[in-house]
Amino acid sequence: MKILLAPQLFKGSLTAQEAADAMAKGAKAAAADIEPVLLPLADGGAGTVRAMVAATGGRLMTTETHGPLGGIVQAAWGILGDTTTAVIEMSAASGLSLVPGDKLDPLAASTFGTGELIAAAMEAGCRRIIIGLGDSATVDGGAGMAQALGIGLLDAAGQPVKPGGGGLSRLACIDMSGRHPLIADCEILCASDVTNPLYGENGAAYIYGPQKGATPDMVRQLDASLCHFAGVVERKLGIDIARVPGAGAAGGLGAGLVVFLGAEIRSGIELVCDIIGFDAYLDDADLVLTGEGRIDFQTAFGKTAVGIAGRAKTKGKPVIALCGELGPGYRDVYGHGIDAALSIIPGCMDRKEAMQQAGRLLEEATESIVRIFILSASRG
Repeated sequence: MKILLAPQLFKGSLTAQEAADAMAKGAKAAAADIEPVLLPLADGGAGTVRAMVAATGGRLMTTETHGPLGGIVQAAWGILGDTTTAVIEMSAASGLSLVPGDKLDPLAASTFGTGELIAAAMEAGCRRIIIGLGDSATVDGGAGMAQALGIGLLDAAGQPVKPGGGGLSRLACIDMSGRHPLIADCEILCASDVTNPLYGENGAAYIYGPQKGATPDMVRQLDASLCHFAGVVERKLGIDIARVPGAGAAGGLGAGLVVFLGAEIRSGIELVCDIIGFDAYLDDADLVLTGEGRIDFQTAFGKTAVGIAGRAKTKGKPVIALCGELGPGYRDVYGHGIDAALSIIPGCMDRKEAMQQAGRLLEEATESIVRIFILSASRG
């Protein structure tokens, strides 16, 4: 019996690879003749680089970049097995985890380092670049990224606007003449699990600004800056980015990538699955097990678990999702191809203890699930 193990990371506890390893141990404990196939995944957020590099036999790279607030960061990215495709997590250079909680400042935080990673990938010979949009510290509409790639964002006096979302309010002119010459030869794909517009009540500032340190007044200021940015882009470049689905991803980086690099925004998990050839792994699998830290109503909106479940269902494969916590609305995933969603926590256990023991809990839960599946199959 072959079981496809395709979890994403359990945030704060296990990487996707560690989760897959724990599931494999549990599956083998259930029956010695079980053949586990490990395929750790991600949907564009944390873990995307490692998952795609591992699945394609690629290699990890490291580039020195500027962090969200200007400090130097050693940012990891990857070159896939085809040697011409790069995968970048914007969070590696411009992520929330790079800024101490008491230093968060979305008015000043910049995506400049993400632009430096894109330049490094192009200069390494990559001509298809996949950029994971997630976990950003920024709300700058991708302005910093654009500036790092030679695009001039100027105020009314012809001076470069200041870094961060606050600087966008003074944008008056866009000069594309200095844009990095290799961009024209590249295909840029954005992996995102959100469809938020650039601005407005469902936009980058209002929905995600508070988690990046924005006060209510800052949220309003950032939203106004993004709205102003969209207006300048439409007047100067003839591009209406305002309501493009996903333009608000990663603090508006989605918009900047579309406008300045001609990027395409796609569902993160669908893009990842296409690149690594996920569907081929389903052909001879008897069961698909996936997992993540929490499953709730948000999981149904393009997250890893439902993304792979939808593909598995086209081939008639059963899918079970394991998680640390079942949140409100978790049953919504049953309408998206998941046959059962189960918590790995067996009884009373505080959150800290559960996270510390996540590997063991996931292993034991997988063993139980596989035992039940074998029993069911034998009586089928």
